[in-house]
Amino acid sequence: MRALLACLVLAATPVLAAPDPHSYANSDALRMRHAHIDLAVDFESRTLHGFVDLHLDRRDPAARELVLDTRALTIESVHAVHADGRYAPARFVLGNEDRILGRALRITLPADSERVRVHYRSSPQASGLQWLPPELTAGKRHPFLFTQSQAIHARSWVPLQDSPAVRFTWTARITTPKGLLARMAANNHPHDAADGDYRFEMRQPVPSYLLALAVGELKFAPLGDRSGVYAEPELLEAAAHEFADTERMIEIAESLYGRYRWGRYDLLVLPASFPFGGMENPCLTFLTPTVIAGDRSLVELIAHELAHSWSGNLVTNRDWNHFWLNEGFTTYVENRIAEAAFGVERADMGRQLAERDLVEELPTLAPALRRLRLDLAGGDPDEGMTEVAYTKGMLFLRLLELRFGRETFDPFVRKWFDEHAFGAVDTDDFLAFLRSELLERHPGKVSGEEIAAFIEGEDLPAFAPRTHASRFAAIDALRTEWLAGRRDLGALDTGAWATQERIHFIEGLPAETTAAQLATLDAQLALSRSGNSEIAFAWYLRAIALDYRPAFAPMDEFLQRIGRRKFVLPLYTALMRAHADFARASYAKSRPNYHPITRASIDELM
Repeated sequence: MRALLACLVLAATPVLAAPDPHSYANSDALRMRHAHIDLAVDFESRTLHGFVDLHLDRRDPAARELVLDTRALTIESVHAVHADGRYAPARFVLGNEDRILGRALRITLPADSERVRVHYRSSPQASGLQWLPPELTAGKRHPFLFTQSQAIHARSWVPLQDSPAVRFTWTARITTPKGLLARMAANNHPHDAADGDYRFEMRQPVPSYLLALAVGELKFAPLGDRSGVYAEPELLEAAAHEFADTERMIEIAESLYGRYRWGRYDLLVLPASFPFGGMENPCLTFLTPTVIAGDRSLVELIAHELAHSWSGNLVTNRDWNHFWLNEGFTTYVENRIAEAAFGVERADMGRQLAERDLVEELPTLAPALRRLRLDLAGGDPDEGMTEVAYTKGMLFLRLLELRFGRETFDPFVRKWFDEHAFGAVDTDDFLAFLRSELLERHPGKVSGEEIAAFIEGEDLPAFAPRTHASRFAAIDALRTEWLAGRRDLGALDTGAWATQERIHFIEGLPAETTAAQLATLDAQLALSRSGNSEIAFAWYLRAIALDYRPAFAPMDEFLQRIGRRKFVLPLYTALMRAHADFARASYAKSRPNYHPITRASIDELM
């Protein structure tokens, strides 16, 4: 079977791209090339209302129907724009609703029309929007709105062709209550007045999942000539301190993979309900406040989101079955940036922790989700956001790096970005590029069977590169000596431990660790009340497994305060196995604070 797969993945015959299984859009006939979005933000009704103008390329001159993606939108009217500039009402119909895909909006167009205007209103329950009351913000004075469009949630706040294969430029006008600042994934002007009327322009073509909007009480601090951070006033100073290395990381990435092509690179710290660590919206990365640890120990997340400026934003997966091309490349580039910025040891520790996460997650996934090339037809593309895309994809690229050497592999990756810039690609595109640029020029380095094992295989191949960080080996020895009573914990220089070392120490605690030992460790390292979210998360998971009850009350507070899916879903999963009543009671208090994406996952678990 693997030999057959090897022949398939290395075949010279190009494969025609299949339609996006998660979009109704007929983009092969009529394709968006530009959008103008004009929306008013209404916090009272929790809706966006206004219109979008879509400029089209007629790929099929005979096409008379435009098909768009929508989810829970109220379509108020549609007008076609004739060649002479006249707006005329256009017939439209909304298709049946699908739980995952939403509803197709089918618009009848005259032969000379290459532009449509759709007036609409979003739903208060839109999956891509979170409306926060003042009490769920840091300042507790003003409401807050933010979007999350990946993977197919853009259609819940703009009717469009919601497929990563469709790239378009856009402009926008956003009106808000005065005193609140609107920012979008575009080149923002840091010194805009909060006057309630904002204009934006994205000149580079982007896919719909990179549309982003945030509205709240936001202030700005510069980090460099082309970078800065937006945050609520209460968080701004801490955020500016935490992310001070941003400009240096941009320079490192440019030295490896070519110039940064997006103008500014700003960061925006969202309220704690944001469901992800970060979202790579071009020009304006959205971030969770959980990355603000006070010691810059978690800023590899910035390296990851910055890396998307090349892998994902610049070169995009054609559809969500090829998500590894976004995230595997990004995780690989993140690790290279971290190595250059913070040293080999720190990069090794981060990679080893990621490898461990992959090994732990793989057995829990359905076989179809364990491959790099996915088949998500009929399913939710959010299901593909696993460690497989991130870490298995990274390890495939690391295998190639080790086999070919950096002196060969680095120019290969840079050429991949340059030759596919502002385009959409799939796994077969990458395999063809790999064959022509590396395999044929340097034969015998990696076999087709090995490639197939990564791309189509359901496990992590035995020959996959694995990391053994030397600092973790030292931590393992110290833990063993302490547990055996041969070392006094107070005599250890734990204050010098990096975040990754503390996590590794915690995760290695065996089942026979006593309550007294856990209490000593908790007191020495202040784990139950740690301000470092990654350390707190690791500690709470181990506390659940070892039934260390003093950690449960602070864990309950953590779950109410933090909405990051990476943390809350594993914690509730572990609690449901052993402490279901506690889990349900905690979730009842926390659920109103969570983003719809997070709620959907935990509702299913509960």
